[in-house]
Parts: sequence; C-alpha cells; structure tokens
Amino acid sequence: MDERQPFDLESHVRRSTHGPCFICEMLRGNPEYIHHVVAEDADHVAFLSKYPTLRGYCLVAPKRHIEDLAEDLSPMAYLELQALVHRLSRALKRVFEAERIYVLSLGSRQANSHIHFHVAPLPAGIPLAKQQYHALMAEEGILRLDATEMEQMAQTIRTALAAQP
Repeated sequence: MDERQPFDLESHVRRSTHGPCFICEMLRGNPEYIHHVVAEDADHVAFLSKYPTLRGYCLVAPKRHIEDLAEDLSPMAYLELQALVHRLSRALKRVFEAERIYVLSLGSRQANSHIHFHVAPLPAGIPLAKQQYHALMAEEGILRLDATEMEQMAQTIRTALAAQP
C-alpha cells in the first residue's frame, strides 16, 4: 500500500462547514479549488479526490448544485449520473487492477452539501483489516502524491474512459 501522510481533518471539516461549495467553486475555476478532472459532459463532472486514500479515488457530481438526491433529481437524471459512475468504475477497475470498486455518497446539508459519489478502486491484495472504510478514511492518512503524479493519473483514467465502447 502507498505511503500516507497525515490529514488535517479539523481544517477540512471547518472548510466543509463554513466555506463555499467545493464542487461549485471548482466548476467556477476558483484556483483554490482546482481538481484534476477525468470526465465532463454538459451535466456532470468526475475528478480525482484532492485527498485520496487510494490511487484513482474519484468523485462524480452533477454540475448543478443539488443537495437532495431523492427529491432534487429526476429518475432519469439519477440514471444519467449513475451511468458516469459505472463507466468510471469500469475504467478504474482496468487501470488499477482493482479487486473491488467502492461507491459511496457522502456529505450532508451541514457539510459538502452538493451531492457527489466517491468512486474508489481497491487494489488487489489489501488485507481485509485495511479494506472497506479503513481504506477510505482520511483519518488514516492520505496518499502522498504530487501534482505531476495526479495529472498523469488523471490522463490515464481519461484514456481508459475514452477507450470504452
């Protein structure tokens, strides 16, 4: 498993609860909220997590600021969003030779309210005790990846997505 560095969870929670929507700010081009985009269409965006615990850890969101999946998305809009989650999952499985793809929807109206899905490839060979939530928890540290590595990873994922039928 890759080397991890400590993560300042307290600062992250403060930004998430008192700062602007990180997805909307990224889409506006705010340089403080830059992420490495791996897929984008008129309605959705997928991008690498800024605080990855696994290589290839991505987030997928609608571009429109939506806070309630059950009430604010039509069934068709939900299926279109999930189609991107599925395509990304297939690409991540191939690129990272993942044993499993984790997909979660996190956040709340109190923090990170813009709905988004976490899509993370679990590499083969990770012991069970370090899988599932343990593999995803930033409290356990985040990967030490520089901007060049992140951009190379994003490009590899973009290429894998483009190669899908």
